[in-house]
Amino acid sequence: MGSAFGTFFAGATHHSGMSGTLDHVMIRVEDLEESLDWYTTHLGYEEKGRWEADTFTNVYLGPEDLHEEGAVLELTYNHGDHTYEMGDAWGHIAVRVPEDELESSYQQLMDEGVEDYRDPESCGGRYAFVKDPDGHEVEIVKRDHGAKWSLDHTMIRVEDADEALGFWTRKFGYEHTGRWESDTFANYFMKPEGAAEEAMAVELTYNYDGRSYEMGDAWGHLAVSADDLHDYWETLMEREAEDYRDPESCDDMFAFTKDPDGHEIEVIPADFESPE
Repeated sequence: MGSAFGTFFAGATHHSGMSGTLDHVMIRVEDLEESLDWYTTHLGYEEKGRWEADTFTNVYLGPEDLHEEGAVLELTYNHGDHTYEMGDAWGHIAVRVPEDELESSYQQLMDEGVEDYRDPESCGGRYAFVKDPDGHEVEIVKRDHGAKWSLDHTMIRVEDADEALGFWTRKFGYEHTGRWESDTFANYFMKPEGAAEEAMAVELTYNYDGRSYEMGDAWGHLAVSADDLHDYWETLMEREAEDYRDPESCDDMFAFTKDPDGHEIEVIPADFESPE
């Protein structure tokens, strides 16, 4: 349901710095104006691009001083009355605040009327969580790099850590940028080799108890940029990525593969310029 064309045309307003960098994460929203108001009011996001189709609208949001390798948030609104299931295969997006501003930033959101979901104290003073109007979880993390509220990572849950790590490493050339292993779960942060600190990472969460997950449809996809769409796609096919929607089936404008757990990954051209 809607989103692909908007991703393509948004390329005219947002360029990632290197091939393979995460360009955006797409979520579906039930009330576009309410969601736009929430992200622009509370996180200070501004509109970076928009695509209006007959049946859906895509809007791309990010902080004013978005880094050249920084990711944006894609809101997809399918026209009409739609509801979505959150599922649990997708976890959250995470946004950055300066190291000494976690508590004050969370309090600012509370003062603005954002729902009190998981405050810093309940998270050991290390992070906090709020929810957007549709229930997508937004983690607030302390970082000494990147614009305030810029996207730090997107968390997805995986059923086989070895398989998921191998997928991102072999298919996309990603490497570890961080990991956390506890008694019951492990988190692995992955980015392309050489990506800027300000680039968004994908966080793979692996729970040791062997559980399985429901994909739901409130979350859409992750997107990576490619210097050359067809060359990049050919490399993915050589590396035995799933041929879900090839460039030809998408009018040679973008393409989609899937990870082993079924999370959709879009490939978009980094250098697209919209026609005049």
